Amino acid sequence: MWKSTTTAEKDQYGDVHTRLMKKNYEAVPQWWFQAILILSLALSVYAFEGFDRQLQLPWWGLFLACGMAFIFTLPFGVIQATTNTGPGLNVISELIIGYMYPGKPLANVTFKIYSTVSMGHALDFLSDFKLGHYMKIPPKSMFIAQLAGTIVGSTVHFGTTWWLLTSIDNICNTALLPKGSQWTCPGQDIFYNVSIIWGVVGPQRMFTKDGIYPQMNWFFLIGFLAPVPVWLLSRKYPEKKWIKLIHIPMILGGPLGMPYAKAVHYMSWAAVGTFFNYYVYRRFKQWWARHTYILSAALDAGVAFMGVFLFFTLQSHNISGPEWWGLEVSDHCPLAKCPIVPGIEVHGCPVL
Repeated sequence: MWKSTTTAEKDQYGDVHTRLMKKNYEAVPQWWFQAILILSLALSVYAFEGFDRQLQLPWWGLFLACGMAFIFTLPFGVIQATTNTGPGLNVISELIIGYMYPGKPLANVTFKIYSTVSMGHALDFLSDFKLGHYMKIPPKSMFIAQLAGTIVGSTVHFGTTWWLLTSIDNICNTALLPKGSQWTCPGQDIFYNVSIIWGVVGPQRMFTKDGIYPQMNWFFLIGFLAPVPVWLLSRKYPEKKWIKLIHIPMILGGPLGMPYAKAVHYMSWAAVGTFFNYYVYRRFKQWWARHTYILSAALDAGVAFMGVFLFFTLQSHNISGPEWWGLEVSDHCPLAKCPIVPGIEVHGCPVL
């Protein structure tokens, strides 16, 4: 991986797309990136040290978080480019700042944003540049479009969030929301719970020998060693082509969306993905090669459009969808919220 990167940097390698782009378009000047980096760091330091330090994270935490994002962008980017999925820095960043700065939930969240989210956005930008590279779009035009999209998107996102929080009663409060309400905020709820676990409680009281879940640390070793048996089997039985299709990072990374996605979502994703990437790919390969990615983009755009359309036409008038088990804000396991420590009494739960 490092050899390929340094070789490309020295311009010893270039495919037909790279040669065409260099021949017809000017590259984005490095000072454009450097100027945005310096401006972003300056504003971030001001946000950290100003406003009565409400973010709880000192200035050195900013540079540590950005350093982590810088180090992991290349290896995680290679994994994502190869498998179309990739790991995140969530647990690593939360673990590090939880040990270094315990008892500070906002500091934990802020550190996670500047490390994990920054790396995620960097990979998204690289993906956009890669698509534009293949489509022969001028690099400077792509850069300006990304910069404008970032400014507009962040502004609209902030304004929409503020409007929702101030206009919808009991938003994100599942105990007070009406049945079937869509304003349950599953992703935000997990983000909050993570800040409590890693920030307020801290990993020292959770995952060390003095904590209650020290055995969880073994999964770091298990995850590290899990690909080895598959690799050994593929070497021993090279004629078994299906062994090479077992991709442990994808298997372990697939359920990452499970905390806020429900089983019905996974079943839908699996059904559509299996149909198009197995059946259609084998029976109608030419159609698959020509239309499947266009169809994927159309489905994504359709979901976004219908989400906005349904909100303004139905949901803004308190008209929800049909009542069925997949719409309920529940995992259909009422005992899942019961305490597991003996002797604690909770209404509706058995006492251990």
